[in-house]
Amino acid sequence: MGINAPAGRLDDDAAMGMALAEAEMAEAHNDVPVGAVTLVDGRVIAARHNERELKGDPTAHAELLVLADTAAALGRWRLTDVTLVVTLEPCPMCAGGLVAARVGRVVFGAADPKAGACGSLYNLCADPRLNHEVAVTAGVRADQASALLTGFFGRRRD
Repeated sequence: MGINAPAGRLDDDAAMGMALAEAEMAEAHNDVPVGAVTLVDGRVIAARHNERELKGDPTAHAELLVLADTAAALGRWRLTDVTLVVTLEPCPMCAGGLVAARVGRVVFGAADPKAGACGSLYNLCADPRLNHEVAVTAGVRADQASALLTGFFGRRRD
């Protein structure tokens, strides 16, 4: 987990800065650069990045890894007071994890029109048929998050 959290309470922009830094670490092991940070009352609980390639695990998305670390750190699975900040809009698997963990709020950077499940393609976080709804804030530092992903995939094509 090894996070380097600044002292004090973070706003969405500062937390996204941490998530972006975390995302950059994913490239060291050829993972898609997605990073996530969890907060309670603006204080960092955990930070992770994608590790699918590193672990050979299709479920090792930044969001699910940080949720597991957060639940362990807080000693509970109900995360109603947690804000999860992630650089890319969560996919259906991760959005399902947010709902299952009863996360209070998700903040994301870049939208994902091909797999986004927090408003772009699906909206699992705001589906009243599910047992919980997650408040969503979209587009925080979206240009930076998009540039990180575009650069990564551009280098892979070269």
